[in-house]
Amino acid sequence: MSEVHPSRLQRLLSLACDIQPREVTATLTSFALVLVLMGAYYLLRPLRDAMASDWSDAEVSWLWTFTFFFSVAAVSFYGWAVTRMKFHTLVPAVYGFFAATFVLFYLVTAGNREAVIVDKAFYVWISVFSLFHISVFWSFMADTFSKPQSKRLFGFIGAGASVGAIAGPAAVTLLAGNTGTEPLLLVAAVLLLLTLPIVALLQRLKNSALHNTSVEAGAGDFDYVGGNPLSGFAEFLKNPYLLGIGLFIFFYTALSSFVYFQLKNLLADYDEATRAQIWASMDLVVNTLTIVIAAFATGRMAKHLGLPFTLASVPVLIGAGMLLLAAAPMVPIVVAIQIARRAGNYAISRPAREMLFTAVDRETRFKAKPVIDIVVYRGGDMINAWGFTALTQGLGLGMAAVALVGAAIAAVWAGVGVYLGRRFNRTTALEGSVDVVEPAS
Repeated sequence: MSEVHPSRLQRLLSLACDIQPREVTATLTSFALVLVLMGAYYLLRPLRDAMASDWSDAEVSWLWTFTFFFSVAAVSFYGWAVTRMKFHTLVPAVYGFFAATFVLFYLVTAGNREAVIVDKAFYVWISVFSLFHISVFWSFMADTFSKPQSKRLFGFIGAGASVGAIAGPAAVTLLAGNTGTEPLLLVAAVLLLLTLPIVALLQRLKNSALHNTSVEAGAGDFDYVGGNPLSGFAEFLKNPYLLGIGLFIFFYTALSSFVYFQLKNLLADYDEATRAQIWASMDLVVNTLTIVIAAFATGRMAKHLGLPFTLASVPVLIGAGMLLLAAAPMVPIVVAIQIARRAGNYAISRPAREMLFTAVDRETRFKAKPVIDIVVYRGGDMINAWGFTALTQGLGLGMAAVALVGAAIAAVWAGVGVYLGRRFNRTTALEGSVDVVEPAS
């Protein structure tokens, strides 16, 4: 991508962000990178979710348990890689590795169409990939742009994620019914391989266009963090602020698990291709709403109503939805709650949550943050999946009763959000300034 008519592009992009001429190419290239990454993931997400309707709640709970342990191992290995590998090697290695695994799954699936163990392995692997690909992307962005640039440009760059998240489900909706689901694995692998030259271009633009030779992901003159690969686990456990963020994510996964299992069971009567199209259609609606909300509401909400209100808003909305579901346990309400929960998370909760990490140091962001984003998230999935199974298969509770439990969890979730927002405000008041980080994706 060359710097063609930068002044014209700058005027156009200035409608969305405060951008300088020398930043145009790097910004658009970064936008394209996250678009391709999210497009690849959202090609595969509906395939994963469609499989789950063929399995019992206990089977899915076991899969989420395996996902948690795989995630712990993956984060530990990633921590080692961060301390040992330079980011210009780490980023393409991660994406190239995942591309190779998708090709392998295609080859195995093509020869064993009825192999349930392969489907379950794929389910777990996509769940691990879902958190890693975007985490690595934002680490790479931190290594490419300076802090002042991140304040001005990350919002626009992050919008590329929502565009990719729309393109992926659209492709599934169009292709899954005609070609089956297996070829989509190859399409996703090709998309991941396309990110490699984009990453290389951004690495060159960092020096040639952005002149950010001094911007590194780690301390000193090195572009890696160094230190103990497992220090992120210890830091998370001893820091009350980080524990609070972990609780916020845990309660989010609780509501996610309850709604996901309800939908999984309700869609059991449909064939796999139809289920994939239904999940993809919900993804389309969610990501369209995310773009609209993020563009016109999130920034104004955080600025005028404050971070405590912003963090608590989605939990309160979902709690109200759960009370409505308890009063009228119907499929359309479950679908509406799922859409509202995910759109609210991507457009409001996640950017607000990412702001919380601007109050911690750099090593915490690169080591403890993956522990929270991946290990706590998947641990919450595991615990809450078994909790849902205990409520439904153990105690025999129906949809209405489970919804009341969900409403109570949402109330606690909102309280944690208010606490974190107030804690953040006190911290930043002492420091006198706040950096803005990753937007919704």
